[in-house]
Amino acid sequence: MTEHPAPAPAMVYRVLNGAGVPAALAALLASALTLGGLVAWTASGGAGKGQEIEVSDARIYLPANPATTAAFFTMRNTGETADELVGVRSSAVGSSMLSKAVEKDNAQTMRMVPSVPLAARSTLRMSHSTVDVMVRPAPRLKPGDRVRFTLQFRRNPSIEVEAVAVRPGS
Repeated sequence: MTEHPAPAPAMVYRVLNGAGVPAALAALLASALTLGGLVAWTASGGAGKGQEIEVSDARIYLPANPATTAAFFTMRNTGETADELVGVRSSAVGSSMLSKAVEKDNAQTMRMVPSVPLAARSTLRMSHSTVDVMVRPAPRLKPGDRVRFTLQFRRNPSIEVEAVAVRPGS
């Protein structure tokens, strides 16, 4: 006959009293809730959701002088959260800055801005009378040439787009 040592009285008391069971149940419940939440998120289309910003109608004006020109984009925010365009860059140009048309002394002028807001579920069409991207120095362009830009957003991933060179007003 093999004798087993008797359990220590404290251990017997903990097993009989159920100590440790609430902690194990809490961990199991937390895991089940997390898994259930992930399943629901995936089923609703939240998992793997693509970018919420779409960029189209990218164009850059043929420069009237070699010092500066402007680029324009149409941005559509399909998401439920507002975002901001915080920068635009291109290796094809020296610098690019966000600018906004403002009225000053009965004349329209441009003011540099750090960002451009993009409300949830909205579309922003850049134009010479709203906001644009000032490009310096202006690259040598012919109609139809393409210039690659990277648009940087505060919340969404950056988007690369090619702007087509067009005559001003197009």
